[in-house]
Amino acid sequence: MIKEKIVDGAHNAPHRSLYNALGLTKEELERPLIGIVSSYNEIVPGHMNLDKITEAVRLGVAMAGGTPIVFPAIAVCDGIAMGHTGMKYSLVTRDLIADSTEAMVMAHGFDGLVMIPNCDKNVPGLLMAAARLNIPTVFVSGGPMLAGRVGGKKTSLSSMFEAVGSYKAGVIDDCKLCEFEEKTCPTCGSCSGMYTANSMNCLTEVLGMGLRGNGTIPAVYSARIQLAKHAGMQVMELVKKDIRPRDIMTAAAIKNAITADMALGCSTNSMLHLPAIANECGVEFSLDEVNVISEKTPNLCHLAPAGPTYMEDLNEAGGVYAVLKELEDIGLIDTSVMTCTGNTVHENIKNAVNLDTSVIRPVDNPYSKTGGIAVLRGNLAPDGCVVKRSAVADEMLVHEGPAKVYESEEEAIEAIYAGKICKGDVVVIRYEGPAGGPGMREMLSPTSAIAGMGLDKDVALITDGRFSGATRGASIGHVSPEAVSGGPIAYVKNGDIISINIPEYKIELKVSDAELAARKAEMPIKRKENITGYLKRYSAMVSSADKGAIINK
Repeated sequence: MIKEKIVDGAHNAPHRSLYNALGLTKEELERPLIGIVSSYNEIVPGHMNLDKITEAVRLGVAMAGGTPIVFPAIAVCDGIAMGHTGMKYSLVTRDLIADSTEAMVMAHGFDGLVMIPNCDKNVPGLLMAAARLNIPTVFVSGGPMLAGRVGGKKTSLSSMFEAVGSYKAGVIDDCKLCEFEEKTCPTCGSCSGMYTANSMNCLTEVLGMGLRGNGTIPAVYSARIQLAKHAGMQVMELVKKDIRPRDIMTAAAIKNAITADMALGCSTNSMLHLPAIANECGVEFSLDEVNVISEKTPNLCHLAPAGPTYMEDLNEAGGVYAVLKELEDIGLIDTSVMTCTGNTVHENIKNAVNLDTSVIRPVDNPYSKTGGIAVLRGNLAPDGCVVKRSAVADEMLVHEGPAKVYESEEEAIEAIYAGKICKGDVVVIRYEGPAGGPGMREMLSPTSAIAGMGLDKDVALITDGRFSGATRGASIGHVSPEAVSGGPIAYVKNGDIISINIPEYKIELKVSDAELAARKAEMPIKRKENITGYLKRYSAMVSSADKGAIINK
């Protein structure tokens, strides 16, 4: 065991003296030391309940004969960070979380780990750390928020942002906006739709790193506490059997995750996080494979913002396992891969049942025969860009219109609220990429404003930044190469015609190669000045979005 290098023998007496200072007994030091990485804090609604999850994990570890030791991980609330400078600090935390967890584990010699994340970058950051450290690990998230209810209808955070757009357009008044504000987010937990946090918590189950229900059991259910206790117990089994993350997160498991992503209709942010996780696992990941998988994977779920169902509904319908069972029945899932349960995927899902075909459509009656995400390529995005196809209105799957170009999210939102965007326009927001932003901000405010004003079936948005999982409509992000790297998006001008064809995976700027070359000579790249601190280092080291915005080694 790892702790033997730190605890056993006369030469480790100084180390044992410090464990004594912690109040640990000789008996506790004889047991496996299990690190519990708790992302509890008092600023993120999805994390305010993690103290209870952490205590339940502690009990589970102790019941199974281990010694639990808690240490923290940070987490940012993307909703609170949205629409201002704070969003530059969202994606970048993914690497801070992975790096700081690596440092804590390597310095203190744990035998196993239980990771307790919940929100957007916290989940992939800890999955990256798990792959990097490769010691027995189980995940248990804090669980999703229950849906809100406004006017007798279920709502979620995307409804709240869209309500602002409706208010600005004069569609609703102060009283209605206040009602949304008070009722949209009624409980703790990760926001209630299939946004990035819930996407990644569901995909953690698919990857085999979380127990059944990890992605779907609501945060306020007692079953979530029971799940946490079982996670604490299960890590001890993995320690005994020496089953490690890279035994679980294989190339086949990652392919399963892409497939489930397509069926569930996950956030486009998964196309940043799965490549980054694969990178830590030593698995090749190509965006080209995404479309290959999408072409044969039916989209079975339309959870908010794509449709009227929520995470609580997916949980009642049978959860992630029920979706995997549908996919297994048509041979799209490799069920031979190992999971943190100690069993294969096949053994895990053999008794899973789809309990509500209005939430999880059967494979012979999907929302579409192709998956929820599409990767587009063309002269505007030679290295690819990403759209949540399942959240795009049918009339916007193919669109052509004039560009309205903005150099930042702030410029774009100002123009939208000022009524400067017309039906048919293609809004281009650039210099918001991983390096150029820096930090690749999510842009829920402009997309929600467009939707709230009733323009989501008439206007497309394109950016080298990214969009929230709460975004709906023809919102195309991750344009690579990004503007600051000299990508073609840097040379788009107002009035240029942009053609979008999602079914054919194409995006084209209707400008000749000669004209583009001339523009490159006359239009300088715009680099942000006065970037300091962590963002400066991040900007200098981060890869393009098509590579997962990883920190280059």
